[in-house]
Amino acid sequence: MTHSISNRILLWHRRDLRLSDHRAFELIAREQLGLNVVGVFCFDPQILKRDDIAPARVAFMVGCLNSLTESYRQLGSELLLLHTTPETGIVQLAQAIGAQHVVWTKDVEPRARERDRQVKAALESVNIQVHTVWDQLLCEPGQVLTKTGKPYTVYGPFWKNWSRQPKLTPIPCPVQLQGLTESEQASAQRVGCLPQLPMADEFGYHWRNGFPLEPGESSALEHLTGFCDRPLLNYAEARDYPEQLGTSRLSAALRFGAIGVRTIWQATEEAIASQNSDEACHSITVWQKELAWREFYQHALYFFPELADGPYRKQFKQFPWENNPDHFQAWCRGRTGYPIVDAAMRQLNETGWMHNRCRMIVASFLTKDLIIDWRWGERYFMQNLVDGDLASNNGGWQWSASSGMDPKPLRIFNPTRQAQKFDVEAQYIRHWLPELTSLDNTELLTGNITPLESQYRHYPEPIVVHSNQRSRFKSLYMMASVNV
Repeated sequence: MTHSISNRILLWHRRDLRLSDHRAFELIAREQLGLNVVGVFCFDPQILKRDDIAPARVAFMVGCLNSLTESYRQLGSELLLLHTTPETGIVQLAQAIGAQHVVWTKDVEPRARERDRQVKAALESVNIQVHTVWDQLLCEPGQVLTKTGKPYTVYGPFWKNWSRQPKLTPIPCPVQLQGLTESEQASAQRVGCLPQLPMADEFGYHWRNGFPLEPGESSALEHLTGFCDRPLLNYAEARDYPEQLGTSRLSAALRFGAIGVRTIWQATEEAIASQNSDEACHSITVWQKELAWREFYQHALYFFPELADGPYRKQFKQFPWENNPDHFQAWCRGRTGYPIVDAAMRQLNETGWMHNRCRMIVASFLTKDLIIDWRWGERYFMQNLVDGDLASNNGGWQWSASSGMDPKPLRIFNPTRQAQKFDVEAQYIRHWLPELTSLDNTELLTGNITPLESQYRHYPEPIVVHSNQRSRFKSLYMMASVNV
C-alpha cells in the first residue's frame, strides 16, 4: 500500500523521547497510516515557568532530545521543536505541514490529560485525526482491577494481579521514515519551529553537575545491559545500602521515556530465564516489584487525580502540621544535626538524585520528626530531582507521611537505626559530610556529637529529639483520627 507525502503523520513526543520500543509505531502500522512520520516536541512555557521544575531535569530532558534528534536523522526524518503552548502550537504546525494525523502517547497526570483533551478538540475541529495509545506502562489503567471492577488502593493485591497480566514485547523500530519536503520545512519555520535545539540555560535552568546516567536512548540501553549483567543479581540485598551502586539508576530515563518499559521488562524475564540460582531470581523479582510500584502509583493518580493536590486519608485533610520554616530550611540544606538525613539531602542538592532508601529516611524525618506537611517536601524534591515524576514522587511522599494508600498507615523511621542498619561503616555519611570525616562510626551513625565537636566542625546539633517528636506525632495522629 503506498502513501503520498500529503498523508503526513506528526508524532508529538512528551514522556517518550526515543524511537525504539515505541507503541506509537505499532499504532501507526495497525492503522496503516504509512511512514511519513516527523516528530515534534513542544517546550511548553506553562510548564517551564512552574516553581516545581528542577534544573537537572530540564538539562537531562534536553540531552534526551538531542539523542532523539539524531535518531530521527538516522531514519531520514526530523524532530521539530516548538516553544509555545501545545494547545495552539501543535495545531498550527499540523496545519502548516499538511499533517492529516497527529499521534501521541497517553499520560496519567491530571494537567496533561486536560491539555490533551484541549489539543485533541482543536485538531479535530480542523479535521485532523488524533490517535493515542498507552506507552509508559506495562499494564494500562483499567487492565488491573479488583474483582468488583474497582482500582486497587493497596499495593500487595495490585502486584499479585499485575504480575499475572500479559506484558507486551518491545515494539520494533522502523528502519526508515520520510521527512519533510523543502516547502514543508519552510512552512514549519513560518509557524515558529526552532532552528536548533535550545539548551537548558536558555530557559533559565543551569546545571553542570552531571547525571546518574547520560541522557538518551543509547545510554539507557547500555546502562540496562550493564545492570542486568551483575548488579541486578544482587539487587535484593544491595538496593538498601546507599554507598553501593546497587540500584539501576534508570529512573530518569524511565521518567522521560528514553527507554521503553517493555524493553526493561523483557530484560528481567531473560535474566530470570538464564539463572539457576534461586537467590538471583529472587533479586530480579524484587526489582520487578519496584517496576510494579511505579505502575501502582501511576494507576492511582489516573483513577484518583485529587492525589496531586492533597492526601488520600481523611485524617490528613486537616492535619495540624507545625510547619516550622526554620526547620524546613535546615532540612533542605542538610543541616538538621542528623548525619544520615543531612548526607542524603546534600546528595540531592549536589547531584539531583537521591538513593531510594534515603528518600524514605528524609521524608519520614520531615513529616514525623519535624511535623512538616509532606507537600513541602514533595515540592522540594520536584524542584531538585532529575527523575522527578508526579505519580512516583507523590506516592512516595504520601507513603512516608502515612497520608496515602497504605495498609500500615503509621510508619515512623528512626534515623539512627536506619543509619546503623544501612550505612554500617558510615561510608555514605563520610562522603557527603566531609566536615565529619574523622569522627568515629558511632558518632556518625548516632549523631551523638559533642557540642564542642559540632562547633569546631561547623556542624549543627540536632534540631529536634527523635523520641520526643515520635511521641508528639503519634499524639497528633490519634487526635486527627478521632476527629475523622
